[in-house]
Amino acid sequence: MSHTPVLIRRDTRAWKAQVWIAFGTAVTLCGSGLAWLPGQGIDRAFMVMGYVFCLMAAFVLAKFVRDSEACTADTPLWKLVVWGGFALAMSLTGWGLWRMEISPPYKAFLGVSWLFLISNAFTLAKTLRDAHEADLAEARARRAAAALDTH
Repeated sequence: MSHTPVLIRRDTRAWKAQVWIAFGTAVTLCGSGLAWLPGQGIDRAFMVMGYVFCLMAAFVLAKFVRDSEACTADTPLWKLVVWGGFALAMSLTGWGLWRMEISPPYKAFLGVSWLFLISNAFTLAKTLRDAHEADLAEARARRAAAALDTH
């Protein structure tokens, strides 16, 4: 019995490498900028906490938006928590960076590396989710082919 092949769209290895390299670069830039942050230890701790809060909020928001694409099973309160958490993380971290008493070039470095990290978090989340969905589609196609072979 002949089967029509199912085309599963997957990202190229080059794209996956680019995504991981960009994310690693962003983490490295943020980490080095925060490690040598002039000032008090409390300033450094606040900024590290802010960057981690923003990073986690970006991954949660990416998942929420992608999940909501298929169906809207989440409650309005969860939507508020996800979007509010992301807005709060970005706002507080931006406010902390703005108020820090460090040189403008250092602020610019921290700000650009922070935004680079957040944008790469969304790209990484999408790439990982696309791979997961391609794996699921491939498994469904195999099960369907196996079911046809038994008939």
